[in-house]
Amino acid sequence: MTFQAISYAIEEGVAQITLNRPDVMNALNTQMRAELHEAITRAQTEARVIVITGAGRAFCSGQDLGDGVSAAGLDLERVLREEYEPLLKAIYDCPVPVISAVNGAAAGAGANLALAADVVIAADTAVFVQAFTRIGLMPDAGGTYWLPRQVGFARAMGLALFADTITAQQALDWGMIWEAVPQSEFDGHWRARAAHLANGPTVAYRAVKRALRESYSNDPAAQLELEAALQGELGKSHDFREGVMAFLEKRAPRFEGR
Repeated sequence: MTFQAISYAIEEGVAQITLNRPDVMNALNTQMRAELHEAITRAQTEARVIVITGAGRAFCSGQDLGDGVSAAGLDLERVLREEYEPLLKAIYDCPVPVISAVNGAAAGAGANLALAADVVIAADTAVFVQAFTRIGLMPDAGGTYWLPRQVGFARAMGLALFADTITAQQALDWGMIWEAVPQSEFDGHWRARAAHLANGPTVAYRAVKRALRESYSNDPAAQLELEAALQGELGKSHDFREGVMAFLEKRAPRFEGR
């Protein structure tokens, strides 16, 4: 696929996917969703970490309501089932770490696209807003799943009902995101974070993601069993042997992701 609504680049194990419709604040249309899905699927086999960010002053303003049809004629159920669900599942199930580098405003489905990543790093000038009720809708694109787990029921309900805009610092304080970084340091910071993961033990990261995600549905006994099984596999990996040798030899490990 030749990308037009996004840009895609790989450098030193990091796949950078940039939402690239800055004239409409990177609003999500059918083409962008298809390209994002293709890029994420491709990056899983080409990179050791994926970063999703935005071009211009916004991360993503959400659904493009002018995407070839009037809002009154938009079949939202079809769009969610056929376009959003495959994209969000690709992010959620991705075997390598996914970072959302939120450079600016993240609104509606754009906010929830960001929250679907494993780690959210935001510029301190970024804002988040569940804007759905402003146009007579409810949060979608995974928002009703992520928000209660990240910020608690009361705050999730308030965000959904009032559609208030919150700052990156507030999102950090509430546990919605991992880091809020000064704008002047933002680009270099997320790149350093991505490089750290790209040079890390990819098989261990995959196990971390699986264990934490399955913990929502497991009881303690099932989770302990899962931990034992996954740790047993990791104990046989090249990266574990390399990590132990590096520790004993007092040097930096050279992980290979196997």
